[in-house]
Amino acid sequence: MASVKSLTATVHQRLADALSATLPEAPPADPLLRRSDRADYQANGILALAKKAKANPRDLATQVVGNVVSGDLIKDIEVSGPGFLNITLTDKAIVENLAARAADPDARLGVPLSAHPGTTVIDYAQPNVAKEMHVGHLRSAVIGDAVVQLLEFTGENVVRRHHIGDWGTQFGMLIQYLDEHPHELDHKASPADTEASGEEAMSNLDRLYKTARKLFDSDEEFKTRARLRVVDLQAGDPATLAAWQKFVDESKIYFFSVFEKLDMEIRDADIVGESGYNDMLDETCRILEEKGVAVRSEGALCVFFDDIKGPEGNPVPLIVRKSDGGYGYAATDLSAIRDRVFSLKANNLVYVVDARQSLHFKMVFETARRAGWLNDEDVKAYQLAFGTVLGKDGKPFKTREGETVRLVDLLDEAVDRATTVVREKDTLGQLSDAEVAERGAQVGIGAVKYADLSTSANRDYKFDLDQMVSLNGDTSVYLQYAYARIQSILRKAGEVRPSAHPELELHEAERALALHVDAFAETVADAATEYAPHKMTAYLYQLASLFTTFYDKCPVIKPAPPKDIAENRLFLSDVTAKTLHQGMALLGIRTPERL
Repeated sequence: MASVKSLTATVHQRLADALSATLPEAPPADPLLRRSDRADYQANGILALAKKAKANPRDLATQVVGNVVSGDLIKDIEVSGPGFLNITLTDKAIVENLAARAADPDARLGVPLSAHPGTTVIDYAQPNVAKEMHVGHLRSAVIGDAVVQLLEFTGENVVRRHHIGDWGTQFGMLIQYLDEHPHELDHKASPADTEASGEEAMSNLDRLYKTARKLFDSDEEFKTRARLRVVDLQAGDPATLAAWQKFVDESKIYFFSVFEKLDMEIRDADIVGESGYNDMLDETCRILEEKGVAVRSEGALCVFFDDIKGPEGNPVPLIVRKSDGGYGYAATDLSAIRDRVFSLKANNLVYVVDARQSLHFKMVFETARRAGWLNDEDVKAYQLAFGTVLGKDGKPFKTREGETVRLVDLLDEAVDRATTVVREKDTLGQLSDAEVAERGAQVGIGAVKYADLSTSANRDYKFDLDQMVSLNGDTSVYLQYAYARIQSILRKAGEVRPSAHPELELHEAERALALHVDAFAETVADAATEYAPHKMTAYLYQLASLFTTFYDKCPVIKPAPPKDIAENRLFLSDVTAKTLHQGMALLGIRTPERL
């Protein structure tokens, strides 16, 4: 079954047809339709069209009105100001459209599948092997996962990639240190408790890394031995590779436990770290040099850019291969682009990476364009750059000791705070301890995700748990309680069931809620196309707010309205709940039935 067309899309099409009928010789024009306070919609496109046609805009607007096919859809259309159109829909059309949406067996709520889906590779959630995940890893994971869900819902073919840090000098350092201190990784966690053992193993690895780094920086002889071990690793020495593999396997167990806490699906096949491109590095350099994209400079293979210079005005190159023959991040990233474009057949490459790496990716993407691997038509690359997580003081989020905050600690605290809120809200003691714990996790993790996603990705945001788990304001808890409240209303309605009644006249608050529900399809499309989950959070917050206004002004159960009005209001409540549930799911956030 094809998705139900939104009212907005239908009105847009009727106006576009009327514009074409009025000026058949002119190219197709956009009516520039938007929601309005004066009517249901306002169309502003006639002004620009009149200017091109050298016509009087009010006269042209009047002609357009005469060519609009109203039918059962448009109740009133009037010319306003210099040539705007104010459009009011019939109550019947609004309710019938929502009824068709609610009856869709595919449960897509009016969101169409893309007519021409492409393939998008999303590079996100990039932890480092042998290092604990910290608050800085939160944004890449949460933003990336939401963009994956949004794109997949629109029908895009999405390939997930987790480009973990699993190669380089630090592994020679780690392996050599462990060789010389063989008991440093002993840990006593019970193998049955995978999460606990994963976290303890990672704490040990992280401690080992810091100790090895300190020795590497202070002991020249150890540094030499560590670098020789890197050579062994790159050469494929079996004992060195086995030790490296152990680090990777231990780290993956930990990664999976953290992502499970975040309520995110991470599949092993999607983890392709830096090591996954080793076999391509030499060929990548050869191709770049043969094409003249990269040149040798002081023994290194470099790419230069006219517009990128250092503080003294000297060119800052992208170093693809170092003077000692080693490869840096650039060679790996460029090889990954080759793999994603030519093997995975990607049309779009999206990198959910810290804004502080913007210069690196600008240089990498430009290099790939010069090599012919990217272009602005068929294959595009985009860095979805995100800002920094700040503490309440507005400074980068740290512990009291000045250490980076561990991600697991932050998530555990969020769940603890949320569990307290859930328990306090359950004044009648209807939830069991297990149910309180389950909802506490859903509310706590949802609160962390929503706070991150409700901020435009490129902006910094303050991590304030008190605000995040608040029942008031723009929080996921407010939305989760709105959803649970609707479920409670539906349960308490007894024998009166949701049923659409297009013949009824709608209250102002009913119209406002229904028309906002109608905007779900356009919101999903905008959020997916622009890789902007914050557009979905803004939509959902307004949806919950409009439902609160509707419920306050339009009795659903008490005082009991006539049966047909009650059924219609329950129907509006139900379709609002379905929209809230689906919208939150696209953000990776659960909506409990009871809270």
